[in-house]
Amino acid sequence: MVAEALLNTGDTAWILTASALVMIMTLPGLALFYGGMSKNKNVLNTMFMSLVGFAIAALIWVCYGYQFSFGASIAGLIGAPTHFLLSGIGIDMLHPDSTIPELLFVVFQATFAAITAALISGAVAGRMKAKAWMAFIVIWITFVYIPIAHWVWGGGWLFELGALDFAGGAVVHLNSGIAALALIMVLGSRKDTRLLPHNLGYAVIGAALLWFGWFGFNAGSALGANALASNAFITTNTAAAAAMICWILIDIWKTGKPTVLGAISGAVAGLVAITPAAGFVDVPASIIIGFTTVFISYYAISYLKPKLGYDDALDAFGIHGLSGTWGAILTGIFASPAINTATGLLYGNPGQLVIQIISIVAVAVYSFVVTYVIAKVLDKTMGLRVSEKTEIEGLDVNEHEELGYRI
Repeated sequence: MVAEALLNTGDTAWILTASALVMIMTLPGLALFYGGMSKNKNVLNTMFMSLVGFAIAALIWVCYGYQFSFGASIAGLIGAPTHFLLSGIGIDMLHPDSTIPELLFVVFQATFAAITAALISGAVAGRMKAKAWMAFIVIWITFVYIPIAHWVWGGGWLFELGALDFAGGAVVHLNSGIAALALIMVLGSRKDTRLLPHNLGYAVIGAALLWFGWFGFNAGSALGANALASNAFITTNTAAAAAMICWILIDIWKTGKPTVLGAISGAVAGLVAITPAAGFVDVPASIIIGFTTVFISYYAISYLKPKLGYDDALDAFGIHGLSGTWGAILTGIFASPAINTATGLLYGNPGQLVIQIISIVAVAVYSFVVTYVIAKVLDKTMGLRVSEKTEIEGLDVNEHEELGYRI
């Protein structure tokens, strides 16, 4: 067959690997990262939110999510509803813009949808009903993630406008961070809003798995085993390293001692910020992106959150929402024609920065408003929040009738 003759086995092997790496980011990476930072009475519930979020997103994606995200664009807003349950997509069909099977592109994108949903859970840890979370994920993926993925990646209006988002600064991180903020505004604050990680060792392992898996996330978005993937790989690693060192230095300046929690928070902030830029910028730019994004997230977590009083339990908004925004802005500044076809402000195209700002505002407003409406409806119908008794005693025993530890 013609399609089989055009398939590149090297590219296919790499994206198969990259898809598995992105899966590792959620299971077990994010589950351990969030689980370790939670209170010990909520560790299983926190991990469950990542587990079930991944599974629900994976099912939605093959049933109708991929089709509406990447189908032929209808007025730039949503994809044409074809190939439900992937019917009509044969194993020998190639993705039209690459040399890999379309089914492989489907599963690669499914892992992005899954981790985006799971990221939101960090903000609501310790107080949301498990059943309400499951219902929320189904509705949110359908009405928020899928349209935004189409707008930016699937040929929608932001794609046509020229918005740059190599691996998910807007689609994944800004989107999940803003959604987290909207959800917690409806959900309200916990009785005890202190961050008391019960096992930082879990969180370190989770952060390390996130860093490891992020190479599939970013370098895999080149959709081939090529030079662009290599650039995305090195810029990703460099930005994460720069951000970790910056956060550690701030900790030393503020308290006189480096903290492990600060180190892993910095690394994740750097990974988030480089995500939209990884395939558009060079190494010096990645250092700047990683280093500067820490000041944004650190300020949000240490000053903005206490001042405004929103309870972002594990800082999904502070790290993913704001570092994702910062990375998208700097992509419009540092995008280099020597790396990819895009040109940023620094190389003579100020219009790209304007486009990036438009995309940020559009994604943020849509995600916030629709998420807020979804949360309000669920709160009025099935209730979002556990009882005060359940919150005090812990969600593990009350929501799941299980304990993380029997000692």
